[in-house]
Amino acid sequence: MRKLWLVALLFLAVACGGASSTSASPEQPEGTPSGADAGPGTPVSASPSGAPSGAPSPATPVGDTLNPRPVPWESATPAGDGRTLDIVWWSGVEPCNVLDRVDVTETAREVTVTLYEGQDRRSPDAVCIAIAIQKTTKVRLKAPLGERKVVDGAK
Repeated sequence: MRKLWLVALLFLAVACGGASSTSASPEQPEGTPSGADAGPGTPVSASPSGAPSGAPSPATPVGDTLNPRPVPWESATPAGDGRTLDIVWWSGVEPCNVLDRVDVTETAREVTVTLYEGQDRRSPDAVCIAIAIQKTTKVRLKAPLGERKVVDGAK
């Protein structure tokens, strides 16, 4: 049994040798709780092609996750014609932390964006490592952002 543990530990050490470029920092909590022709208020997937090393991982809402909960985001940056927001947040690994949905409420003065994450329904018994991963998704607005303030609905 002891040899089995040593082999497993050795395998884990070798597998972790190629560390990813994403790492948590004191400001980024570990495990903090993803189409192109989408209508208003609908998230659209970010393009994974050509993303520079260390760039946030694109996420597309999957819906119907287990125990969806609101998660805070770090930044919302207007893109394109001002009708799209690039939302960036810190999350955990899949299948334990997947983007369930994005709710958008627009008024004349502000846009409230609330991200919801949950566990992938196809892997209800999955066990995931506690590591922070930066993720991104795109959200299309009904009207250009203009001077409106963007508010995090999870805070």
